[in-house]
Amino acid sequence: MGSVGLPIAVGCAARKADVLVIGGGVIGICVAYYLAESGSSVTVVDKGEVCSGCSYGNAGLLVPSLSIPLSSPAALNKAIRWMFDAESPFHIKPRFDPELASWLWQFARACNHKQVKTGARLLKNLSTASLALYQQLVHVSKLEFGYQQKGVMVLYRGSENLRHGMEEAELLREMGIDSKVLTGFQAIQLEPALSSRLCGALYFPEDRHLEPDVCVRVLAQEAERKGVRILPQTEVWSSEITNRRISVVRTTRGDFKPDLVVLAAGAWSAKLARGFGTAIAVQPAKGYSISVARPSIRPEIPLLLGETKVAVTPMGETLRFAGTLELSGLDLSLNRRRIDGIMRSTRDYLQATEEPNVKEIWRGLRAVTPDGLPIIGPSNQCKNLIVATGHAMLGMTLGPITGKLVADIVAGRDPGLDVSALRVGRFS
Repeated sequence: MGSVGLPIAVGCAARKADVLVIGGGVIGICVAYYLAESGSSVTVVDKGEVCSGCSYGNAGLLVPSLSIPLSSPAALNKAIRWMFDAESPFHIKPRFDPELASWLWQFARACNHKQVKTGARLLKNLSTASLALYQQLVHVSKLEFGYQQKGVMVLYRGSENLRHGMEEAELLREMGIDSKVLTGFQAIQLEPALSSRLCGALYFPEDRHLEPDVCVRVLAQEAERKGVRILPQTEVWSSEITNRRISVVRTTRGDFKPDLVVLAAGAWSAKLARGFGTAIAVQPAKGYSISVARPSIRPEIPLLLGETKVAVTPMGETLRFAGTLELSGLDLSLNRRRIDGIMRSTRDYLQATEEPNVKEIWRGLRAVTPDGLPIIGPSNQCKNLIVATGHAMLGMTLGPITGKLVADIVAGRDPGLDVSALRVGRFS
């Protein structure tokens, strides 16, 4: 990266910042990029490096096909069966945590057909708008980050699971998201690396993929060219609130006096928001990815394994397996059973001619809301705070549109989308 902040002793004069963005992942960087494009003076701070969190190790999928919110009646039924199974796609680490209990209660309340349909339509509109912005970044701004449109194929071993997948695909088709139902034989014709044991598949031709870490770093460089100051290794540790406004933000590299703060710190957003007098219902959800050297027989189309919820994405000379949703708090410890479970889950879906050559094992924390929709908008409690978090597994998909929405809010422009369902105080 270009600009790196130098340590500043506590007690030095606070630095002025028109807009202070907290978080250097895809959401924070996209917010900074589009704010700078609108003429704002922006500083980004992150407790680590740019793209050191979930933006680094995710599956790199841009997927309008995943517009059905996490909180659905089907998801609730599966969650109850899975939550205490340490190798299941969804797992809850047993612990006493009132905030988790409240989150689970609100999650259960959101699991109804009416709310799912409303949320799915909104996520579809956001995803479509975000893909249009990615198109501009690639074809107009000429940015390169492995962006490809090869679609995504969802694979099923069992006929009952395929039937449920077809029902969800029909709901998506009603909203304008095209898909094709494939037999196992037809799926192999389209992607020869698949196993012959498949029952069938769904193919979503409009989905895309990219190399997520490259994307975020390229966007950060472009943001810096537009005047954004990016300060890694700069952790927010306290703040001062005056007349319901953030007057000072204290970091490990000095103090800032911002006119406006944008909180885009992913899984750490809820903890930081409390310091700004704002409550947000976000739980950290741990995910894993394993990147291996691309095998001799390898998929060229990104895949989602229907029963195990694992994504398989070709990325340059590597193949990445990513999955699991583990509600374990701000816990970044590695769970070997979860990692082994991901690798075992691929055997019934892919041809395997050799032992995988593992290049990297990664884990990170996603920010998940009870209703499966992100939180984007101004705080009700703090006058100069905007929140942009809670994107769950759709951070890469929704990064650009989130940045554009925040820029529109700051500039007082009509975003062209009804985003009232994303408001900060909807869970209070």
